[in-house]
Amino acid sequence: MAAPSLSDLLAQKAALEQQILEAQREERSQAIAKVRALMAEYGLTLADLGTRATSAPRKASASRVAPKYRHPETGETWSGRGLQPKWLKSALAAGARIDDFKL
Repeated sequence: MAAPSLSDLLAQKAALEQQILEAQREERSQAIAKVRALMAEYGLTLADLGTRATSAPRKASASRVAPKYRHPETGETWSGRGLQPKWLKSALAAGARIDDFKL
């Protein structure tokens, strides 16, 4: 018996991948139905589960950092993190020292 050709194997692979996707969708659908049934049976809400309503991955929330530098005339501030703001760059280029703006 001859070995299957590459195109035959690729076609089999594509068919298997499609079957896998369909099986995953079906199992997920069944799991969701079970969860909904249990929630209805016990009167649970999403808040009771202690999770967010969406399954989107959580993004790290950007926490505010206290400013370390302040422009004396405009009151603009910079925390010292990230890129230097334009006002600070131009002041430093004009000969000022960063310590001149320290809070």
